[in-house]
Amino acid sequence: MQDMDFENRMITPEYTQIDAETELSLRPKFLADYIGQEKAKENLSIYIEAARRRKEALDHVLLYGPPGLGKTTLAGIIANELGVNFRVTSGPAIEKQKDLVALLTSLEDGDVLFIDEIHRLSRSIEEVLYPAIEDFAVDFMIGEGPGARSIHMGLRHFTLVGATTRSGQLTAPLRDRFGILLRLELYTPEELARIIKRSAGILEIAIDDEGALEIASRSRGTPRIANRLLKRVRDVAQVRYNGEITCDVARAALERFEIDELGLDDFDRRLLTTMITNYGGGPVGLETLAAAVGEESVTIEDACEPYLMQIGFLTRTPRGRCVTLQAYRHLGIEPDTSGQITF
Repeated sequence: MQDMDFENRMITPEYTQIDAETELSLRPKFLADYIGQEKAKENLSIYIEAARRRKEALDHVLLYGPPGLGKTTLAGIIANELGVNFRVTSGPAIEKQKDLVALLTSLEDGDVLFIDEIHRLSRSIEEVLYPAIEDFAVDFMIGEGPGARSIHMGLRHFTLVGATTRSGQLTAPLRDRFGILLRLELYTPEELARIIKRSAGILEIAIDDEGALEIASRSRGTPRIANRLLKRVRDVAQVRYNGEITCDVARAALERFEIDELGLDDFDRRLLTTMITNYGGGPVGLETLAAAVGEESVTIEDACEPYLMQIGFLTRTPRGRCVTLQAYRHLGIEPDTSGQITF
């Protein structure tokens, strides 16, 4: 069995090359244009306005939640709302202490430094970051051997915005240094439909309300997936239909892509079916399951399980993964009540 190319999987929430062509142009620039995440957005607007009135840098912000929900977009909005420069990097990109020092010393008053995947910073880099975000200063060594000396350098007051999909992997000392913690939640179909309509307007795609809602309902609560599906449905609408995306056109296109009404694709269904047919619905260990479907365990854990657990199709137990009765019903499989565990 061949491995699935998850880089091109249409419903993966991770950023892929497919998104590069248009995602930047679709991102809102200010809070007024940002759809959804009402609680986080309302609180953030208060913090930003307070910082503006005091003419101070905004407190450091940690954005966490599943991928594709708009953490990078929100970081850019913070900089735009404050009217300051926006510097972008990621945890894996900062390999040496001198790289971080060079970045920090180049910041101006109030600038926003965005570190994506901040949970992947090395421990040595974190040690430099602690005084930088707490005391706005860095200590670093110059020279080597007996001539080496420590330099203490003050920094401009800046705002660090960190983003992570795995807040549990952040070290406690780093997490405690963020004054503002915002969790981004999965979007409702109605919110996604509004995002799709906005994106369609920017991309000049003809779509009605029912067509937008049909795409939204299969987008797994994630704007990135919704925008990706919109572009692919547009292709089908232009080639097979009259160019306008209606409910029927959207449904036909998404069925062509094997994405069902809950947003599950062929791999999701194969994963669940394998657990049912080979292991009686579970419990089954992750490594065993990965070997059975021919995919890496980390891919299953990161790209498949979160959504299946979110919609109640999969549970984790101390003994392994289990398929729920809801998943049986969705797949049209009659559970074997003699061996099936009910939840």
